[in-house]
Amino acid sequence: MRVEFDVNGERRSVDVEPRRHLADVLRDELGLTGTHLACEHGVCGSCTVLLDGEAVRSCLLLAVQCEGRSVRTVEGLADGEGPGGLNPLQRAFSAEHALQCGFCTPGFVVLLQGALERDPAVFDDPEALRRLLSSNLCRCTGYEPIRRAALRAAGRDPDAV
Repeated sequence: MRVEFDVNGERRSVDVEPRRHLADVLRDELGLTGTHLACEHGVCGSCTVLLDGEAVRSCLLLAVQCEGRSVRTVEGLADGEGPGGLNPLQRAFSAEHALQCGFCTPGFVVLLQGALERDPAVFDDPEALRRLLSSNLCRCTGYEPIRRAALRAAGRDPDAV
């Protein structure tokens, strides 16, 4: 099937088998390898992308479901304004040392970018932020640096909570 959708602001057209997951199409057909695959069961969040602005697990979403929709991957977050072209959230991850092995990082960055855009109030509620962060898995950082980076990017004091 031919699927047409916007990926990081660019109209893309791809021939896919109906059973192909979006994560595989992004990585294999479009070369967007920042979307990581780990559990492939929707549990870990490494494959998180924004679909029409909402964070979704691309390992569970069929590419054909994206027809006419907008997908943003971690590659589409860089704004070109900060050092290295990184957006404020990506810079906050660096400043707070919110990555170690880095495998989960793209999923967290995309998840938090979606929250910043859709529901910034989550950054004012420590419990809501904890729930949001617990939806993705990290084996290295212990989540505290990720929490601090999220608060920094949202313009909140990482030391206040």
